[in-house]
Amino acid sequence: MTSSLAAIPVAGRLAWWGTAWLRGLIAPDQLLDAVLADDAAHVVAGEALVPALAAARNAGADLVGAAFPAPGDPVGLRGPAAFTTAAVDAGEAVLLLGAGSGWVPTTVGRAVEWTVHEAARRPPSDLGEADRELRVAVRETADGLARLDVARWRPEVADLLHDLRGGAPVPAPPGVPVRAHDLARRALHLAVVVDVALADEGAAVSAGEMAARRDALLPLDRAVRRGLTAAFSPDGWPPDPAGTLRAR
Repeated sequence: MTSSLAAIPVAGRLAWWGTAWLRGLIAPDQLLDAVLADDAAHVVAGEALVPALAAARNAGADLVGAAFPAPGDPVGLRGPAAFTTAAVDAGEAVLLLGAGSGWVPTTVGRAVEWTVHEAARRPPSDLGEADRELRVAVRETADGLARLDVARWRPEVADLLHDLRGGAPVPAPPGVPVRAHDLARRALHLAVVVDVALADEGAAVSAGEMAARRDALLPLDRAVRRGLTAAFSPDGWPPDPAGTLRAR
């Protein structure tokens, strides 16, 4: 299970299992096992993870939400500038919703150090909207890559793009809506598509071709990050107790 957990971005792991712990659905050991995955340790401003989350809870945190921003697209963030800049540089962050703070991860060897920032409350993500955007982006990207003859330079990309039931299993704690779990699985799978498609630009015959490939993948990359943000952000989940994952 650890390797499957390691496939989830660290901000996603902390958002899902941190929220489950804040809601009393899992024990501290389950929280640590899931968030650490293959990491040796997680430290938050010099403090261990569980005490840091407990302090955030005492400061008003009731949920942990994730954000997966990129330059020019600070999805899931509402500032201040210092937090947004750090999160964009890292490519991910969590917000301790209700406590007014955000944590940004930095990998140091096999450990993760979280830097604490002031964070503004952001509008909640919409699962349905993120799902629709991802489905549209898949179609647009498939069409764009077909025009660029993707099968010639990266045949596995076409297979991955059309196999939306593929990818590694995605573990989740109790309380995660089935819709959020499914969106996370598909978004993580499609993130692999983007990485593979951009992994070997040496096969491009010109700078123009490389630019065309990147342009064709931009809508999918954007939709993947928005899908991950929505899936790992409980502030945007619909109240649907019958549609949530149970402890198993």
